[in-house]
Amino acid sequence: MDSRTITEQLMHLGRIVSGDGLVEGLTPGQWAILRYFAHANRFSQTPSAFAAFHGITRGSASQAIKSMVTQGYLHQARSKADGRSVRLGLTNKARALVVNDPIEVLVEAVEALPPGVRGGFSSILQRMLGRVALATGKPHFGVCESCAHFADGGGCEEGRPIHLCTFQQELLMEEDLGRLCIDFTPEKPAPKAGVGLR
Repeated sequence: MDSRTITEQLMHLGRIVSGDGLVEGLTPGQWAILRYFAHANRFSQTPSAFAAFHGITRGSASQAIKSMVTQGYLHQARSKADGRSVRLGLTNKARALVVNDPIEVLVEAVEALPPGVRGGFSSILQRMLGRVALATGKPHFGVCESCAHFADGGGCEEGRPIHLCTFQQELLMEEDLGRLCIDFTPEKPAPKAGVGLR
């Protein structure tokens, strides 16, 4: 199969699962907002990170987010770190809806893949994302556990492993590890035996 056909199939898959009508009374754009804030880590729960993830202007993102706050789907709070930036999260009303996210049909299709295929597919998608992000100058977005900024703190606190984000210079909470992050930098692959070593 040629590259153009594969690309069209990926785009078509995205269109199918994003839907073209209302699901639970929400438009595909509103679902995209809920989905993002349900899966973004605490460093990425900002209007500007949402805008970067979706490739839209900050103004468009702010208007859409403001509407979701007004409708009671998102709550906002000032950052404890700087007191200026806004952090957003899902309200209980939104959490009750995300279990019916139309994208779950795709999640189930991925889960139906054999584990080895799923792992290989994930690696391929990460490489493609990295290449497209580099070519377009867009952020790569990924999860802590496969990020170059992820560091094992080498201990436990209250029975939980300690992990650190070397970019943010902050401890990571367990719930941050599998969530989307705007500060993601792909890990450099380990050198192959005998290659590049002197």
